[in-house]
Amino acid sequence: MFDLKDVSKTFTLHNQGAAVIEVLSEANMTVAPGECVALTGASGSGKSTLMRMLYGNYRAQSGVVSVAGVDLVQAAPREIIRLRREVLGYVSQFLRVVPRVPTLDVVAEPLLALGVPAEDARDQAATLLARLNIPKTLWDLSPTTFSGGEQQRVNIARGFIHPFPALLLDEPTASLDATNRNVVLELIADAKVRGTAIIGIFHDEAARDQVCDRQIDVTGFSPGCAA
Repeated sequence: MFDLKDVSKTFTLHNQGAAVIEVLSEANMTVAPGECVALTGASGSGKSTLMRMLYGNYRAQSGVVSVAGVDLVQAAPREIIRLRREVLGYVSQFLRVVPRVPTLDVVAEPLLALGVPAEDARDQAATLLARLNIPKTLWDLSPTTFSGGEQQRVNIARGFIHPFPALLLDEPTASLDATNRNVVLELIADAKVRGTAIIGIFHDEAARDQVCDRQIDVTGFSPGCAA
């Protein structure tokens, strides 16, 4: 589902004399359906950069970044948008939504984009919000007013509402209490059972050990870090 071959990534600092920083070099990895892989490595080793490349936010300088057979290095923007709508989910650490949109509609939006009837999409959103212990009194309010933990749970509900074949998770259990942390780990386990390929960053070592099948140390792909 995920397949990286000889991937390199550099950044050019135009405000510092056009200095070129090499972040990743000769990165190779594969992740199969139903597998959960954790990206590990020291701060600055390139974990977040690699996640953004896998989502198509950053374009690699060379190599192949394939998700479900689509090479994000060569793909047109419309192909990446289609991939995100149908195949590739992403749960980030930060909630980014249009202000004043009710939480129920924020969570339902991925299904609405696929043409699921509004009533069905909102019913599924309600089920996930309840499972993640978001009080029903908040569902008609914008999540931009919520606490950090509540916003994170809205992000998780939005990311899991569609059974994406591929999923990226950036610190999915951060800011969560023990009860909601366990719910998220159950959602990840359920996704693996239905065949979702998952790549995540987990600083919560116990959570990582519970749901991840293996770890990939990104330090090995980072020219600026000691091996």
